[in-house]
Amino acid sequence: MKALFCGTLAVVVALSGPSWAQSTERKNASPGLARETLVGAWHLLWLDEPGADGKLKRITDAKGSLIYTPDGHMSVQVMYSKPESASSNNPVAYAQGGYEGSFGRYDVNEAAHTVTHHVEGANVRALVGKDLPRMYQFSDGHLIIRSSRTDERWSVTWEHY
Repeated sequence: MKALFCGTLAVVVALSGPSWAQSTERKNASPGLARETLVGAWHLLWLDEPGADGKLKRITDAKGSLIYTPDGHMSVQVMYSKPESASSNNPVAYAQGGYEGSFGRYDVNEAAHTVTHHVEGANVRALVGKDLPRMYQFSDGHLIIRSSRTDERWSVTWEHY
């Protein structure tokens, strides 16, 4: 039985991939451990996004959820308290009207510390059919997701429900 899950899409601070990935607590984890750790429901703690001045700003008044199922499905949703809070400084539009939402399948590449979201549906229709690779890091019981694109400077910090 498949259920429709909703979750939260986050924005990422782009750092150099290899050096950031090496800092993850799970770098020496056995195969499959990262995928098992990702599985479950996460709630949004905060987003770090570039502001109009290019400096990172922390957004703590947004709500969101991110869900990874054991059978490879994902769902992400984020609702900003104010529609204008969603950053327009990113090269890719993830939000519309202060809301981000997408669902689909996901794959994990533990060697690269990436999880790729294969978008099957989204409120921003231009994302449908896209593969969105994200870098992940586990730190102090949190999941930090960042874009793997060097032109996107956002990150999202999640905590298990």
